[in-house]
Amino acid sequence: MRFLLMSLFLFAAAPAGAQGPTAVATFAGGCFWCMEPPYDKLDGVLSTTSGYTGGQLENPTYKQVSHGGTGHAEAVQIEYDPSRVSYEKLLEVFWHNIDPTTANRQFCDSGNQYRSAIFYHDAEQERLARASLAELQKNKPFSGKIVTQIVAAERFYVAEDYHQDYYKKNPLRYKYYRYACGRDKRLEQLWGVKEQSSGGA
Repeated sequence: MRFLLMSLFLFAAAPAGAQGPTAVATFAGGCFWCMEPPYDKLDGVLSTTSGYTGGQLENPTYKQVSHGGTGHAEAVQIEYDPSRVSYEKLLEVFWHNIDPTTANRQFCDSGNQYRSAIFYHDAEQERLARASLAELQKNKPFSGKIVTQIVAAERFYVAEDYHQDYYKKNPLRYKYYRYACGRDKRLEQLWGVKEQSSGGA
């Protein structure tokens, strides 16, 4: 009985998304190439992985997802140390690196596969995500309606190797894509200042 009570206490006290000493968070913000850099810069983030989630097709490929119809969104899954960086901080970085006012589109990329979404892994992550949304709705620096989804996490499929750390492997192509897509220009329009966006690529 004592062991059971202790186990229940530890479960209740666990940080959002906790799985032992590390935790997992999943966000969709359009092109996953652009969502890795701002998290890689954060102290306490252990890894970022580009992939696909939220759809019906098993083991999807980039070609299938990018063409639409799979239900999947390009997303980034973050492994982090909750003793060094909080889920609230991850949410803050998420909001400031997306356009939350456009449905089924992020910057130059259009389609359901480029929707913005927070995929929560447990009840605490859901609570914090909805609280951050409510706070943003009260204090947003832009006039547009927020359409970002908050939904339960589903199976995450890791993208092909060449997509992982793309901004490091192909810095010139990454910078050109980011510029041509108008990502930083739009982020500055929304948030007023240049945020943790380009990732130093």
